[in-house]
Amino acid sequence: MAPGKKGASRLGAHLVFIDESGFFLIPTVRKTWAPVGQTPVIRHRFRNQRISAISALSVSPTRFRMGLYWMLSLDTIRREQVCRFLGQLLRHLRGHVVALLDNSNTHRGTPVRELLARNRRLRIEYLPPYAPELNPDEGVWGSVKGKLANGSPDQVQELRATLRSELKRLARNQDRLRGCIHQSDLPSFLP
Repeated sequence: MAPGKKGASRLGAHLVFIDESGFFLIPTVRKTWAPVGQTPVIRHRFRNQRISAISALSVSPTRFRMGLYWMLSLDTIRREQVCRFLGQLLRHLRGHVVALLDNSNTHRGTPVRELLARNRRLRIEYLPPYAPELNPDEGVWGSVKGKLANGSPDQVQELRATLRSELKRLARNQDRLRGCIHQSDLPSFLP
């Protein structure tokens, strides 16, 4: 079908990589610099509070522009939250959407099938089991956790504010988002 004819919107779809992660009030420890003989110590109070997060790294079908969408929750991300997130994503992205997810049980089941039945422009594909290196959204979480490393917020509200700030900063940086795609083990598909 020639461009400009009816159905031309089907020429491409947003490619969206989705993954979840968790953030705790316990500090993520990474390598750091310190004077010789002075081992760095991170002091914190043990708290079992956390923030669960889901994000989507999108690639537009025409200009290959990158986008980053996320949802933070004090509860564990379950099927219903995944479906709500996908529904919100569909409101932001025009045209067809192909979502690539891992094989987690939270990405399958009745709520997901019902969502697909209601939204003909959404298609879900699953990455191979035990292959996080194929999901560029893992790079999003690695980048955010790297920025939060060796720190310890005292309150869950402080952690949430820091997460939002880091995710907004990352969303504005096309080079870093493209880096998430390039650092994955996917075959190169970006110009």
